[in-house]
Amino acid sequence: MWLTGLPSSGKTTVARAAAGVLRQSGRRVEVLDGDELRSTLSGDLGFSREDRHRNVERTGRIAQVLARNGILALVPVIAPYADSRALVRALHRESRTEFLEIHVAAPVDVCAVRDVKGLYARRAAGQISGLTGVDAPYEEPLAPDLRIDSHTESVDRSVAALLALLAERGLA
Repeated sequence: MWLTGLPSSGKTTVARAAAGVLRQSGRRVEVLDGDELRSTLSGDLGFSREDRHRNVERTGRIAQVLARNGILALVPVIAPYADSRALVRALHRESRTEFLEIHVAAPVDVCAVRDVKGLYARRAAGQISGLTGVDAPYEEPLAPDLRIDSHTESVDRSVAALLALLAERGLA
């Protein structure tokens, strides 16, 4: 399950909450957090379009291996470009593993108020540039398997929607 959205939209919060529920029910699940992978597996990459694509591909390949081995991967990663997400979907299709795209949507002004990592404040202070959704593109999914409006839905309701999708697809 690929959870895509702007920084501070709630991707990781929803993924971790869903993982907890799934683990309690005995499901093997792993959260592949974009920030954690950026600081480890993809520490050599910057934030150019090419590097962002390479990061998404690496993460997608890890998720694919986990899925092939019966582990549900919840992947909260911004993945700002539609072609990068399409590549990951194709990788899963090739290995006959399910790929679900979840758009965790919140307006940029809501994300800026949440500002979990201080990115919006740093951008406003001129300390960083290339912030997805502000001065770098974010291509919203046109037809996600599920859209979570995290600015109007509770985490519990968002998790319930995610679990319902998994059940519908025979994955829960």
